[in-house]
Amino acid sequence: MGEAVGIVELYGLVAAFAAADAGCKAANVTLEAFDKNKPANADALPVPLVVAIKFRGSVSDVKAAVEAATKRANEVSGVITSYIIPRPEADTEKMLKISGMDTTR
Repeated sequence: MGEAVGIVELYGLVAAFAAADAGCKAANVTLEAFDKNKPANADALPVPLVVAIKFRGSVSDVKAAVEAATKRANEVSGVITSYIIPRPEADTEKMLKISGMDTTR
C-alpha cells in the first residue's frame, strides 16, 4: 500500500511556496511537484494562476501538513479546496504523477 496524499489547490505560485514550506515544517511529509492550471476565467480570480501542491506521508502527517498549508495559503491569497486520499489506487497514482509544470516532457 502506498502513502497517503494530500492535495491543496490554491491561488498563485507565491502562496504555493509559502503553503508547501508550512506543510513540510508541520509534519513528516515529502512534497511532490506542483501542478498549475490557468482557468478560462483567470481574469476574474484573485490571482490568475491556480496551483496544486501535493504532500505524501502517513495519514496523520498528511492531515497536519494540509492543515498548516491551508492556513498559510489563506494568509497569502486563498485556498480553493483541499483533499486527502488515505490509500490511492494504482490508477489514481498514475494521475497524481501528471504535472502541468513538468518541463521534462
